[in-house]
Amino acid sequence: MSATSPRILRRRVAMKVAVEGCAHGELDRIYEAVRYLQEQRGVKLDLLICCGDFQATRNAADLQCMAVPPKYRRMCSFYKYYSGEKVAPVLTLFVGGNHEASNHLQELAYGGWVAPRIYYLGYAGIVRVGGLRIAGLSGIFKGHDYMKGHFERPPYSEDSKRSAYHVRHLEVFRLKQVQTPVDIFLSHDWPRGVYHHGDVNQLLRHKPFFREEVESGSLGSKPCEELLHHLKPCYWFAAHLHTKFAALVRHSPPDSPDKGGKQHHTRFLALDKCLPHRKFLQVLDIPHDPVKSLELEYDLEWLTIVYLTNHLLSVKRGIHYMPGAGADERCNFAPTRQEMDLVLRRLNNNLTVPLNFTQTVTPYDPAEDAQTLATRPTAQVNPQTMALCERLGVDDPMSLLLEDNAPDSANASLIEANASVSFLVTDDSAVELDGSLELDVSTCSPRVSLRRSAIVLPSPLHSEPDCSDVEVVNSGCDDVSTVSQGSTGGEDVSDTPDCQPTDPQPKNKKFKRRNQALYQSTDND
Repeated sequence: MSATSPRILRRRVAMKVAVEGCAHGELDRIYEAVRYLQEQRGVKLDLLICCGDFQATRNAADLQCMAVPPKYRRMCSFYKYYSGEKVAPVLTLFVGGNHEASNHLQELAYGGWVAPRIYYLGYAGIVRVGGLRIAGLSGIFKGHDYMKGHFERPPYSEDSKRSAYHVRHLEVFRLKQVQTPVDIFLSHDWPRGVYHHGDVNQLLRHKPFFREEVESGSLGSKPCEELLHHLKPCYWFAAHLHTKFAALVRHSPPDSPDKGGKQHHTRFLALDKCLPHRKFLQVLDIPHDPVKSLELEYDLEWLTIVYLTNHLLSVKRGIHYMPGAGADERCNFAPTRQEMDLVLRRLNNNLTVPLNFTQTVTPYDPAEDAQTLATRPTAQVNPQTMALCERLGVDDPMSLLLEDNAPDSANASLIEANASVSFLVTDDSAVELDGSLELDVSTCSPRVSLRRSAIVLPSPLHSEPDCSDVEVVNSGCDDVSTVSQGSTGGEDVSDTPDCQPTDPQPKNKKFKRRNQALYQSTDND
């Protein structure tokens, strides 16, 4: 056998995974780049991952639930995939960001299909594809909402429209119970401090307005930083800051002896938003189990953790603490084999994610008058979530919210704010959102009644595509290399001149002091 044979064998079991940064609703453009790559480069993609700002807007009511100024409320192209006019050419997974139709994603708190072949990971979640274990955390971190419950429901006030996409402690607590290794982690936020593991000078040359946050250590999410060092995934993909950046995070001490005593590391990659001449798409070869099919599967350990921590779910506005050491209740929810077997039996020994997408609202029709579609958004449950909750024996957060008849006290302010809706159809022009701004039905079966045990907690102890430059390389978890411009760990197909319109750049680029308040580890927004 030649010296190159192992590498050849490894390529045969590699999964082609495309990673995309901020989607901003531009599914047509993203899938057009995917098709271009497959046709022109002979590459067949197995999976597309999007790192937030997906904007799964189904109709005009969903547009009202996005925390953006009216002039940026654009329907874009997701509705075509929701209505069935188009079908995604590749299995697509995504997490939520801060430019989302939060009412739509709140229907799928534990994940679900937003359209055929397009799957949302929920507030947090873990799934398996082809043997790869993929975890994700939706939203962005804001300290003043971190300890609250998921109290928001449509129609939102201007405040709750934003807090709806803020990360909550419950999801981070659940992810910290995970013990089995994770291959890929998705977030919208960057983990705090990850820039120190890459070329921070290059980052500041491209984004000089980050300097103050970098020097103060406030750029990035503290919960994501904690998860990075707890889970130690092989890959971590993110977006949010609208720039491409790569880093190699070495974890210490070395992992268990079965890894040969080698120090484990995480390859971090952040990508830009979907615009011409932006580095928004990267393709990687990631080794996987060739025996496993490429269909989507639930992760048993994760579902067991959700099941065991159901009593910790809160839909109240007040502070809600997680159990910790010293409390007179269980605080470690790493599941036992017996607990996972129990959950597996509840799922009839079948972890395949059912293809049970159903429309819950009328999709946008460009032929209709915009005014007739500008209806006020309402809260509703989703049959997918109801089916999973019934099988698993957990509560649906939206069902709990609907049981509480008291409306959001601030929702009255939304009536006047949504009296007129700016409704624009996507065209070839590209709009760059100002980063200084914080951007962000049908009836179903009744909720399964569950007994939620009351818990009493002691006072907590506070602590703290240029396609001409495409290069395909193998990128296994044990290879030490970063993915960055000029030294790629995959195919950079962000700029595809043959499949996207050109976007004239201004002669003198004007940098704005923006993003400085995106991350706050305190209660000050």
